[in-house]
Amino acid sequence: MTELYDVAAIGNAIVDVIAPATDDFLTQQGMDKGAMMLVDEQRSAALYAAMQAGLEASGGSAANTVAGLASFGGRGAFLGKVADDQLGKVFTHDMRAIGAHFDTPPLLNGKATAVSMINVTPDGERTMSTFLGASTEFASEDIDAAIVEAAKIVYLEGYLFDAEAARRAFAKAAALAHGAGRMIAITLSDGFVVERHREALLGFLETQVDLVFANATEVASLFQTDDFDAAVHALRSKVKIAAVTRSAQGSVIVAGGETFEVSAFPVEKVVDTTGAGDQYAAGFMYGLANGRPLNVCGQLGSLAAAEVISHYGPRPQVSLKDLAASKGL
Repeated sequence: MTELYDVAAIGNAIVDVIAPATDDFLTQQGMDKGAMMLVDEQRSAALYAAMQAGLEASGGSAANTVAGLASFGGRGAFLGKVADDQLGKVFTHDMRAIGAHFDTPPLLNGKATAVSMINVTPDGERTMSTFLGASTEFASEDIDAAIVEAAKIVYLEGYLFDAEAARRAFAKAAALAHGAGRMIAITLSDGFVVERHREALLGFLETQVDLVFANATEVASLFQTDDFDAAVHALRSKVKIAAVTRSAQGSVIVAGGETFEVSAFPVEKVVDTTGAGDQYAAGFMYGLANGRPLNVCGQLGSLAAAEVISHYGPRPQVSLKDLAASKGL
């Protein structure tokens, strides 16, 4: 089959509301700084009313990765569920406007389109309160076999492990991808996701996953150790390729017996870390899908992450293709 996509991503289709906040505000609202907390529609509305004015944009982790891939000039598809409402239409328009394929049928007469309230403190840390809404209704019947089989890499968003129907969809996608000789990648998404689903994630990694993205907190939680090197060593034995990010310390990539340490690109001021991991994955997979060496894949990921943390919002504001060219990548 002809490969039509570099990456086909499956994830939560979410509209992000991003606003500045103080540490005191987080405390007053009972939020754990730096975490992603699930909330109901009523709590989401209350937070929206209490937050400062900010930016509203289509988001969701895997969708942000597809946006980054497109900015590099890559070919991407996204599978995720929105409602047949105004925010759902906005999300659909935004994905198609960046050149991504998005054609999952919307949810009718059900939950509203998902919204994530993202409060960003002066140190750039983001604290998310997410109403998953229609995104949790993504199911195995929403997997488009033609898209999965036509993608070099099928990328799964770990946040979806909170929904049983989505886990079944992951299993279907993995079977289709491997049957077509494609690569399965997953991001662990969040330390709390790992805590909730540790055993299921470990089993999935061992049996279905070729490439995993994680940060230092997530990999520590996965193996229940504070020893970073030990956690990375354990992860090495589970998958073919692992890319573990460490914020300003860059990232570590392991594949078989090989190890690559990649420096972070310097940033004048960290404004908002929302989307940093998503964009790292975008750059890495763009490089991998186009035959670049693993260390260069990591450099492309670091470059994309550096761009996105220099401004508000989870998606690139400049052409990552042009930015990479200017750095000789």
